[in-house]
Amino acid sequence: MKKIIPVIMAGGTGSRLWPLSRELYPKQFISLNNQYSMLQNTILRLKGLYVEKPIVICNEAHRFLAAEQLLSIDALDRNIILEPVGKNTAPAIALAALSAAKEYGNDSILLVLAADHVIENNKAFLDAIKLAISHAKNDELVTFGIIPSHPETGYGYVHRGNQLSDSAYKVDKFVEKPDYSTACEYLKSGEFYWNSGMFMFKAGEYLKELETYRSDIYEACSAAFSNTLFDLNFVRVDKDSFDLCPSESIDYAVIEKTNKAVVIPMDAGWSDVGSWTSLWDISDKNENNNVIKGDVFQIRSTNNYISSESLFIATVGIDNLVVVQTKDSILIADKNNVQDVKQVVSYLKDNNRKEYRFHQDNYRPWGKIKSIDHGERYQVNRITVKLGGKIAAQRHRHRAEHWIVVSGTAKVVSGDKTYILSENESTYIPIGEPHTLINIGERDLEVIEIQSGTYFGDDDIIHI
Repeated sequence: MKKIIPVIMAGGTGSRLWPLSRELYPKQFISLNNQYSMLQNTILRLKGLYVEKPIVICNEAHRFLAAEQLLSIDALDRNIILEPVGKNTAPAIALAALSAAKEYGNDSILLVLAADHVIENNKAFLDAIKLAISHAKNDELVTFGIIPSHPETGYGYVHRGNQLSDSAYKVDKFVEKPDYSTACEYLKSGEFYWNSGMFMFKAGEYLKELETYRSDIYEACSAAFSNTLFDLNFVRVDKDSFDLCPSESIDYAVIEKTNKAVVIPMDAGWSDVGSWTSLWDISDKNENNNVIKGDVFQIRSTNNYISSESLFIATVGIDNLVVVQTKDSILIADKNNVQDVKQVVSYLKDNNRKEYRFHQDNYRPWGKIKSIDHGERYQVNRITVKLGGKIAAQRHRHRAEHWIVVSGTAKVVSGDKTYILSENESTYIPIGEPHTLINIGERDLEVIEIQSGTYFGDDDIIHI
C-alpha cells in the first residue's frame, strides 16, 4: 500500500487561549492534556498508519520551537517548510503538495491535519482515515466531517449529498457558522457535519484542482517552490514569489468549487480547542465540575476552569468562570464570553504590550528558559531542564556560554569532552564549540547561563 504523507499545519497564533497561548508560543506547542504538545500529539496519534515522515508547515518565528519538538519524538528530518508570510491554508498546502510530489510523485497521498486539534478516540480517528484512502486513490478530495454532538454556532458545517458508500458522501455544500436555531436544525437533520479542516487527497490531484480554480495561487506557489533551499532542517521557499500569492483557505479556493469533494463522517471526540470553554469541555473535572490546574483552593465553586502557574488561587462562590494566572497576566472571564478574549489580545497589540507576544518563561520541549538580565554584550538566563531532559546538540557563531549549576546534576558534552557538573560547579562553552546539556539527576536541573558575545538571537542556534 502506498504510504501516506502527513501534512501538519502549525502556523496559527492561538490568541483565544491567551494568556496561556502567546504569539511566540501558540497553543500547538503547548502541552494541554498529557506530556506532549498538541503538535507532537498530532504526529504520535498516527502510529498504526503506514506513513512517511510528516511535512510540517510553520512560520519563521516558531521554527526552532517546531524543530525541537519534532526532534524530541524522532520526527525531524529536513521536513519543516517555512512560510515567509502567512497566506492561509490553500497556499500552505500547495507548498506541501509540491514538496510531496517532488519527493514521492503526484500519486502520493496527503493527509492534511491541523497541529492544534484534540482527538479523544484515536481508533475512530484512524478508522476514518483508513476509509478515506480508497477515495483519495480514486482522485477524490476527502474532507472529514465531525458528527456534531450539540448545536454549535462556532463552526462551519458541511452538508452531505448523495451516498457513495457506507462511509462516504458527496459534498453538497459548505455553510458558514449558523445562528443557534439553524444549528439546532442542522443537528436534528443528521445531514450536517462540523467542518474539521482535515483532508486527504493525492498531491497531484490537489495541485490540478488548485490550478483549475485558483491559478493565481498555484502559479505563485509553484514559483516560490521552484527556488527553495535547505537551511538545517528547514525548507525555505522564495519569499518574493510567495509574497505575491493571494491569501485564501483551502475551503474557498478548492473544496467548495471542485466536483470531486467527498465527506467522510468522523466521531472521534474531536475538538479544535478554540476557546477556554472548549478546553474545559475536554478536560478532567472534579466533583464540583471544576477543572483545576496548579495551587488552587475552592469553596462553593462550580463549573469553572481555574489554572495557576505560580500563585495560590482561592475562589469562593463562583460559577461558570475561567480564571487563568500566568507569571505576568491574569484572565478572569465568563465561560459564555470567552470568544472575546481575542479583543484583549488586540488591546495588548495596539498598545505595544509585550504580554500578547511572549511569556516571561520561554518554553522548550526539554524545559524552559527565563531571561534574568541583558546588556549590550551579555545575556543572563535561568535554564530549567526537566527530569531526563536534553538540550539538542548545537553550537553558536556569535556567543560563548558560561553555565553554573545551582540545583541538580548535569551531564555536559562539549566538543570531544564529556563531564558531570553538580551544584555550585560551572563550565565554559567557547564560541563555535558543539555542546549539549543533559539532566541526569533525580529532580529538575537548574542552571544559570551567562551568554557573552555580539548577538543572542535564536537564529544563532546551529543544530547538530
